[in-house]
This record gives sequence, structure tokens and C-alpha cells, in this order.
Amino acid sequence: MGNNRDHNPRELRSWARRTGFHSSAFFSGESNASSAAPQPPPPPPPATSRRPPRAAPAPVRQRGPDPDTEDDLDPAPPLDLERGPAPGRGRGGHGGRPRRHIDLRGELEIPPGFGREEAVPDLDAGRGGGGGGRGDARRRNGGVERDQAAANAGRNVNGALGDAEARKKAEEAEAKRKEEEERDAELAAYYQEQWANEEEEEGVAHAAAGETAPLYGASGLRCGITENPGWVPLIFYGIQHYLSIAGSLVFVPLILVPTMGGSDEDTATVISTMLLVSGLTTILHTFLGSRLPLVQGGSFVYLAPGLVIANSEEFRNLSENKFKHIMRELQGAILVGSVFQIILGYTGLMSLFLRLINPVVVAPTIAAVGLAFFSYGFPQAGSCVEISLPLILLVLLCTLYMRKISLFGNRIFLVYAVPLSVAIVWAYAFFLTAGGAYNFKGCSSNIPSSNILLDSCRRHVETMRRCRTDVSTAWKTAAWVRVPYPFQWGPPTFHFKTGIIMLIVSLVASVDSLSSYHAASLLVNLSPPTQGVVSRGIGLEGITTFIAGVWGTGTGSTTLTENLHTLETTKMASRTALQLGAALLVIFSFFGKIGALPASIPVALAASVLCFTWALIVALGLSTLRYTQAASSRNMIIVGFTLFISLSIPAYFQQYEPSSTLILPSYLLPYASASSGPVHTASSGLNYVVNALLSINVVVALLVALLLDNTVPGSRQERGVYIWSDPKSLEVDPATLEPYRLPEKISCWFRWAKCVGI
Repeated sequence: MGNNRDHNPRELRSWARRTGFHSSAFFSGESNASSAAPQPPPPPPPATSRRPPRAAPAPVRQRGPDPDTEDDLDPAPPLDLERGPAPGRGRGGHGGRPRRHIDLRGELEIPPGFGREEAVPDLDAGRGGGGGGRGDARRRNGGVERDQAAANAGRNVNGALGDAEARKKAEEAEAKRKEEEERDAELAAYYQEQWANEEEEEGVAHAAAGETAPLYGASGLRCGITENPGWVPLIFYGIQHYLSIAGSLVFVPLILVPTMGGSDEDTATVISTMLLVSGLTTILHTFLGSRLPLVQGGSFVYLAPGLVIANSEEFRNLSENKFKHIMRELQGAILVGSVFQIILGYTGLMSLFLRLINPVVVAPTIAAVGLAFFSYGFPQAGSCVEISLPLILLVLLCTLYMRKISLFGNRIFLVYAVPLSVAIVWAYAFFLTAGGAYNFKGCSSNIPSSNILLDSCRRHVETMRRCRTDVSTAWKTAAWVRVPYPFQWGPPTFHFKTGIIMLIVSLVASVDSLSSYHAASLLVNLSPPTQGVVSRGIGLEGITTFIAGVWGTGTGSTTLTENLHTLETTKMASRTALQLGAALLVIFSFFGKIGALPASIPVALAASVLCFTWALIVALGLSTLRYTQAASSRNMIIVGFTLFISLSIPAYFQQYEPSSTLILPSYLLPYASASSGPVHTASSGLNYVVNALLSINVVVALLVALLLDNTVPGSRQERGVYIWSDPKSLEVDPATLEPYRLPEKISCWFRWAKCVGI
């Protein structure tokens, strides 16, 4: 305020009315107990409304000669500093619309809330009253100039001069004020009627559709997180979600099991087990975890350490039951890592760890997950370019050039790019095999290459194995009905060195998951989860990883990063649809032939799909930099150096190959350095752990990014610090956190655990 208007009572009352304080009690010095006590929040809007109902317009503000009479008509409730804003008045996208009132100028004002400014339409211009020119000045001063002019006119009347001109001005000001009050009342009644008609029309539409609109409708989404469009659409959306990420669910066993010495039947069994565990853990996560619509499954984060353990020196020379020995070792290591993850989540330690995790740390860490397998992708696909190149080109064609083509309201080429491409090229490979394209005289693909004496056959045997569609025996040997059960491979074995490796990897998986929580919440139009919800989600992922270790999937169960791409492309965020899809996944896991079908995919075909999947993971990881100042030299150096060093340091350790390289294929040699790396101390177990961890790209990326981002100075805006919701903050609408709450029948058992609540 200027010096001429310092502490003007009318301006202070105007400010109090906009901010929600009772000006009468504040300025009069009276102590009103009812005003000082925290007011209970209004009841939540009914479930039949797709969006929170609009607040009714405030009553017309009466302005008379006596300023003390204005406060009695102030409709704004007091701002409760403990409870925060009332539900429905939070951030614009989640908690309803800001409170509206009609001022004396006849203009619709939307008071800005918590640092946001709203445009004020000039209704005078629309009425032809010539109010467009004066609207800007009145919006800037909120009507204070008019009140001051009226007061000055009154003082001129009562002043010493008392001339006729001053009295005439006062009469004109009073007449003008009454005219504007009448227009104000008319507009208030008009807008109240319009809002009531809109709400009535929405209610009729929902009733005609026979559906109950949820409280948290999500604009831009085909199905919101709590919406229930009907059983048929829900089943369709659920199957659609899992089909779009099918590659992530079944391709990890396709790489890991043959490396462990497993047969085609073992591969089919592990895939069925993976489907069962993914279905169970997804249902658990949507009820007890973060409650976001995210699929749980075997993450590629666990693939590299699994390959390191499988290629250890102690397992390379096994000839009998090699697969079961390695699987039991992996089970024990995964169980150790899961216990650490449970402790990290349910003790609240994750809330402390969140202070160190920012997008600058997450971006190179997730990107390193995909970049780690560049030596496997095209080298395996290139052995059969006649089917691998068409598949890669077809996937790119669907996802890039045909992504906007819609059939029956669905962008099928974008959503189903991978399964459609695999089906088409697999059929093409079948015709090539049936036509004799891979028949070589005197050669059989079923004979191990080490036993083939003819050089001509030895040269073609790998091509036959990776290209032919009839090589796999999974379909022939798999049972029609087989229920996966706990410890189906035998009791797990525990060793310190492998347990420490999986413990560190579980930390990497937690970082991957919390970034998915944050990004998914924005995709489904919710507030970011609170630190308690994140801790609860990580703790439950520890439990789901424990389940994966007990059943023997070979990997932990964590949130799949590819979920973000699926949510963005399908626009489907219904938890119920995800739960139905997970239930179907559990049922499918009981039929062994379903697991045998993906186990029969030719290796070159699977490697081609993984080229796209791993590239997608890299892109999703780097996309988190949008939360930071990506052009900052600080961030560019940290991310660039982390990515380079996460490839270079493992390359240094991986050059220490085993003494005999004939026992391992070339693409597995980098994962054999744990037993023959450059670190040599008195403890063989410590040597194994250090050599193994520093040969895993994602571990190196996390350690380097954590160190640099938390030691190099930078502002919060530059670093892009993750902003997690605080339920005690005045800016957070409690209604936007409601979808994260545990079901009432379950939450009563967890009220003691404050660190995992909202």
C-alpha cells in the first residue's frame, strides 16, 4: 500500500475477505471462540458427481456509508491453519474449482489461491456497457478505488466547504453504487442458476448411462483410477494393459533360463511361474501398496545380477542339475534382498532416503538398465537378419508412423505394437522354416555344437537354433495343467556374497519404483504420493520380491518402468481393470501350454523385441529430466558423466575373462568377471562382491549419480527435487490423496505404522 492509504480499514477488510479471515473479529478486537476454533471441513461431495460440485457464489457484498456493517455479510469461512483448505478447494486440477463471487462492478472474480492467478473475465464488455476500459484498473485494485472515491466524496460533503458540487458528486456516487449492486445481484442469480443446471445435466447423463461417476474423475483419461465403466470394458482394459507389456513379463526367463542350463520345459515353467507371481503381486500392490495402477513383474534390474551369479566359476563346470543349483542360489539371494527392502519401507527409512533421490539421480540409473544389454541385443538378432530386421522395422512403423491411426476408438498400432509385430513376423518365420530356408544337408539343430564334427554344420548350427520355429520343445514337453508351487526347485541356498549383491540391487529397484510412482501419479491426474505412501509401496515390493523368491522366478518382483508408456498410450488408469487382468494372469499360469507358447519364440525374434524394449527403458529414464533444468551445465555434466562411466567401469572389469572362454558364449563373457576380476584381497567373498557389483552397469550408475548430485551445489529448481505431497500442507487438498488410502477394513490394522500412512 502507498503511504497515503496505509492501514486503510476498507483495504484490510477487502484483504481479509479474499483470504478467508473474519475481519469483524480481527479489527474490532473481540475474541470470538467459535471463530477461533478450527472448523470441521465440509462433507465430501457425493459419489454421483464426476467432479466436485462448484461452490455457490458468495452473497452480494453490501457497501454502505457505515463500514462496520460489511463484515456481517462476509460469507468466507475462516482459514483453518491446522486442517488446511476445505476439500474441493485444493489445486485446480484435483480438488474442484476456486470459490467464485460477484463483485459490485458486475464482473466475475475468481480469487487466486496459493500463488496462482486466474484470469478475470470482463462481463461489462459483453453487456455493451463500455466497461472494458475500466475493467483492468478495477481488477488490479479490487474495487478499493471506488470505495475510496465514495469516502472522499462523503468527506467533501461533511467538510468545511460543503459546496453544492461536492454534494452532487456524493449523490452520483451513491446512485452509481446502488445501480452496480442491483446488477451484481442479477449476475449472482444468473450464475447460480447456470451452475445448478450444469450439475443437474451431469447427474441425468450419469443416470442414463447407468453408471456411478467417481469422485476423482481424470480429464484426458479413458478410464480414471476409481472408475467402473462396466465388466466388459474392464476386462478388455485389463487384458490390453498386460498385452502392451507382455515382452517385459516373459522375455526375462527367455534370456536367464538358458544361461542357467535350463531346458525348454524349464523355460515354460518359469514363464508360468512369472505370470502367477505377477498377478498375485499386482493385486497386492493395488490394495496394500501405493495403490497406483502399476503392474508388478520381473524387472530387468534383476537380470544383470542374475547373469553374473549364473556365470560364476562355481556353477560353470556343473554338469548335472545345473539349472536347479543356480535357481536355488538365486532364490536365497533374492530373499535376502527382499528382507532389506521390507525393512527399508516399513521402518520409514525410505522417507530419509528420498531426500537423496532426485530426477538427476533417477535418469541415468534407469537409462543404464537398458544400455547394459547392448552387447546382447543386436548381436543375437543379427544372427538371423531375415526375421529380426523386419520385426524391428515393423515395431518402429507401428509406434512412430502409425501411432495416430485409431480403429474403433483405440490406437491399436501404438498400444499393441509389440504383440502385433511378433505375431506377424513369427508367422513369417514359420513359413520360412516350412519352406526349407534353414535346412542344411546333414545338419541337425538338436545336436550340441560341441559334438558336431563337420565344420559346415558347426557354422550353421547357431543360425538354425536362433531362426527356426520348430527348434524349441517347450510346446511338446509342457503339461496342459500345472500349478506353480513354493520351492518347486528345492530349498534355497544362502551365501553372503550373493546376498550382498542382491541387497544392493534391491536398492536400485527401489529407486526405479519410486520414480515410477511419481510419474504415474501425474499421468492419472493425482497429486504425487506422500512419503508415507512411497515407503508403504517399497515395503510391499519387498514382500512381493519375497514371494518371487519363494516361488522361484529367478528375479525379484518390482514395478515395471514400461507401465508409464502403457498408461500414457492406453489412457487407462482403472485399478479394477488392472486387478481383473491380474486375476486372469493367475488363471493363465495354471495352464502349462500358455507358458510354453512364448517359450517357443525363436531367439532372434526375442532379441529383436528386446532391442525396442531396452531402448524404451532408456528413453523413459532420460524423460525424467523434464522435471529438472535440463539445459543446466551442472545436470548435463552429471548425467553425461554418469552414463559414460556406468559403461566404462564395467567394461574394465569385464575384460578379465575366465581362463577358458570356450565354455561360455561371447555375449555372456562380460558377466563372468565376478570370479576373475581385478580386485584381489585376502577375502575371496569380498573379491567376488566388489568385482560383481562394479561389473553391473546400473549399480555403478546409481552410486556415481548419488555422489555427484548430492555433493555438487545446485538449487532445488535446477536439481528438480521430487516434490512429494505433504498431508499437513495448506496447498494440498485432502481429496486428492484419497485414492492412496488403504481400504477401511485394512487400514485399521496399520494405524500404528504412521510412517507408511498418508
